[in-house]
Amino acid sequence: MTLEQLRIFLVVAEQQHITRAAQSLHLTQSAVSAAIAALESRHGVRLFDRVGRAILLNDTGRAFQAEARAVLDSARAAENALDDLSALRRGRLSIMASQTVANHWLPGRLVAFRRAYPQVEIELGFANTDQVADGVESGRAELGLVEGDVSRAALSRDLLDHDEMVVVVAPGHPWAGRSIAPADLGTTPWVVRETGSGTRAAFDGLLQRAGVTPEIALALPGNEAVIGVVEAGLGATLVSRNVARAHLAAGLLCLVHTPPVRRDFYLLRHRQRHRTQAAAAFLALQDG
Repeated sequence: MTLEQLRIFLVVAEQQHITRAAQSLHLTQSAVSAAIAALESRHGVRLFDRVGRAILLNDTGRAFQAEARAVLDSARAAENALDDLSALRRGRLSIMASQTVANHWLPGRLVAFRRAYPQVEIELGFANTDQVADGVESGRAELGLVEGDVSRAALSRDLLDHDEMVVVVAPGHPWAGRSIAPADLGTTPWVVRETGSGTRAAFDGLLQRAGVTPEIALALPGNEAVIGVVEAGLGATLVSRNVARAHLAAGLLCLVHTPPVRRDFYLLRHRQRHRTQAAAAFLALQDG
């Protein structure tokens, strides 16, 4: 069993299609098929069910998938440790970030890092806060940048920055441009982010402090989807001022005059995993 076979297996498992996997890997279909066949033959198992022209991950394959990913994560950590010896003439910076951080806090800082260390490969993953924490804990990313409160024994958490969240509605909403008392927050439907996101945690905290039970009209897995639904006239939402700024300027949304909610951004790192020079250099740029 080789790391290349494991890498091919994971891509086929994700795509569940030989041709698409081969295109993603920049390999021939025959090379991908041969790698899967070698794995199955060597260990006397079937990892996929062939149904017509489809290739479907079976129960054995699903059990093996987690183990294969863990092996590749460990191999990547070992490679990162060796790359550090070249003093950032090469290496890898791996980051997972939650949506608001990824879209509004991170871009300029990535540009600064790329200019300072052009030979370092940057790997990015975007997800909600809980999924970012999972990624750092499992080793898929070295740095996690989140806007939610995370408490896990395996992870360190350091304050990175802060954000301001505001309530917004469509121009035709009764709250548009008005001041709203906390008790009134339960009188309109809400469009919110999914459970596990930092934005949803901030919303839940706001309504809990107000002592009201909200009507959740929709829970959606992305800021833009939430904004689009509110712009179309459904209810209100709590969102980062940075996310809403362009929509407010264009007159597509209106601010509701409630006290803004401060939300902190945090840096997550694994307490026991190797800390690369690339990550240290990225964080040093933020401190500077």
